[in-house]
Amino acid sequence: MLDTQTTIVSLTDAAAAKLAELTKDETSPEIGLRVYVYSGGCSGYKYGMMLEDQPTADDNVLSANGVRVYIDPNSVPLIKGSQIDYVDTLMGAGFTVNNPNATAGCGCGNSFRTEGDAGQARSCAH
Repeated sequence: MLDTQTTIVSLTDAAAAKLAELTKDETSPEIGLRVYVYSGGCSGYKYGMMLEDQPTADDNVLSANGVRVYIDPNSVPLIKGSQIDYVDTLMGAGFTVNNPNATAGCGCGNSFRTEGDAGQARSCAH
């Protein structure tokens, strides 16, 4: 399903540039970034991201800063309005999610909780 009315996620220029670099040799015209939320972490939910060759029939398919993004319907309410960024610091490099729906996070920075749906908290130990 194509969502053109509501901004579910946006990508910063840095995130879009890194994804363009990661996919420059891909041959699939439907290569995109899958963004999803799953139960886990010490605050209840964790983010997941991976490259996908194509969307599933149930995915929300959108374009964010020139990048195809695939999001399953269960993840949409938990990340709606989020911005994905790519940061490269002395502490490490990677994609981060700035989520306005997160009301709490954990010290390890890998999980979050929303006001309406707290998820199931777990230990921060990996």
